[in-house]
This record gives sequence, structure tokens and C-alpha cells, in this order.
Amino acid sequence: MRVITQQALGGPEVLTIVNAPEPQPLPTEVLVRVKAIGLNPLEARLRAGEFPLIGRPPFILGWDLSGVVDQAPQTWRFRPGDEVFGMPLFPRAASAYAEVVSAPALHLARKPASLSHVEASALPVVGLTAWQGLVDLGDVTEGDRVLVHGGGGGVGHVAIQIAKALGAHVTTTAGGSKRKFVEGCGADEVINYTAVDFTKAVRDIDVVLDTIGGDTVERSLEVLRPGGHLVTAVAEGDAELAANYRAAGMRFSGIAVDPDPLALRGLVELVEQGKLRVHVQETFPFERVADAHRMLDGGHLQGKLVLTV
Repeated sequence: MRVITQQALGGPEVLTIVNAPEPQPLPTEVLVRVKAIGLNPLEARLRAGEFPLIGRPPFILGWDLSGVVDQAPQTWRFRPGDEVFGMPLFPRAASAYAEVVSAPALHLARKPASLSHVEASALPVVGLTAWQGLVDLGDVTEGDRVLVHGGGGGVGHVAIQIAKALGAHVTTTAGGSKRKFVEGCGADEVINYTAVDFTKAVRDIDVVLDTIGGDTVERSLEVLRPGGHLVTAVAEGDAELAANYRAAGMRFSGIAVDPDPLALRGLVELVEQGKLRVHVQETFPFERVADAHRMLDGGHLQGKLVLTV
């Protein structure tokens, strides 16, 4: 099989395609013939060596995948031929930039028939992050006022839809060029952060979901109602910031996304109900992974990027 690996840290050019032996599934694992691989900004940071989550090279990046079960020798959860998707093993290496992946069956779900493999591969990381932030940590319920920072991005555009499905009134920050996109995702109010200070435009928010970081997290304290909740997918390790929120009588939570089978099934239910879709900005063939990573490095994406296998 072919895999995308790297022998050194650096720019997109360090990603190379080589042949490797197929993995062998352990008990409770399945072997998946990969059809599509979702790309995430985290992977560009790991490639460049910004932090050593999975150690030093050589390694194979990737977690988001969709494909077809090839072998399921010691698990009752799936059978050969089943179409599955998921985010296995995170934060340990899942080595999903490959034609074949061995993954715990518990970390996968059956692909909804309404989603292509490309769409399904784009959903797990962003979907689980948004679900865990809004449902598990934020406890968003009908009538809540939710602010999603970065509504045009991968996590953000899915978070808008999940919050709407929960019955919330959703405000989002997004660049002017993404207004129609986020409104199409269900946003009730859109704040163009390039022209308007969000702290002057919104008040009495129950839950803020932050996907941006920087001073956006600190300034979000100004828009929360008393006892409101900031959930961040970026600044989860900032102890000083957390202390500032708690001193002001607010709640502060950080998301370290994990492969939650219950949340994955929850995402599937929303997809099947027609309440959730994932937007893929562009697809790249397996051989053009370096081009895909150059686009990742550029930022300001609308939705997700996907490799096809």
C-alpha cells in the first residue's frame, strides 16, 4: 500500500509517498480501505514541528477518514464491505494518510448513505470538536444564546448547525466574504470581525465557542451573561485565562477532542435528519498532498480540505 510520510520537519515539500506493508488489525480493530482523508490545520502544525504530539519523524499524519471495511476478524461491530468513517486513536497517531488503516472498531461509525466518502471524511474532527464543545461541555439547550467564533471554518460551520439543531439562537463572527456561507449554515446573526468589534455588537451570551484563540478568547468575557460559559478549542491550556474567567464568575472549559462513539452517532443522527452537512472547499488527489498542505498553511479556509484515494 502507499502511505504519505515525512522524514523531517518542515514545509509541505517534506511529505512523500512511499510503499509500506499493510497493517494487521488487532482484536477489536478493523482494516479499512480508505476512500477519502479529511485534512485539519493541526496536521500542518505537526508537519512543521510546532509541537511534538506524535513524536519526531518519521511518522504518518492524519485522523479523519472514510472508507470500506476490508477485514474485521475479531469484532462484532462491523463486517467486510461496511462503509465507515471516524477519527480513530486521537491524540495518538492513527496514520490515516494511507491507502489502508487499521483502527479500533469502537472509534468508527457507519457512514450515512446521504454522505459521500469525501463528505464523511471531512466531518469527524470538526464534528466531534463542535459536539463536545456545545453538547457535552456547553450543555446548550433550546433558547440559549450561542456565539461561535470563526463560523466559516471547519469547526465553526459545523458548530453553527449543531447549535441550531439544539434550538439555540446563534451569532457568529466571520469575514465579510463568508456571510452568505454562514447564513446558509443557519446563523441568525453574523458579525463581520474585519469591520465590527464583536464586543460592541452582542451581549448576554450563554455560551461562547472559540475556534480562533488570541485576544478573541480574553475579550469574549465581555459578551457573556453573568455565569456564562466560554468553551475554547484553542486556548484550553491557558491557566491564567481560565482563572480570569472564574474570578469574574464565568465558566471556562477547554476541548481536547477525543474519539467519542456516542457523539459520532449523534452527528450521524443529525446528518440523517437533514440538520447537518459538512462543506468541502476543495479536494486533492492523494498524490497532491503537498498542494493541499500549502492551502492549509494559508489559512482562512471555508469548511474543509480532503484527499481522495
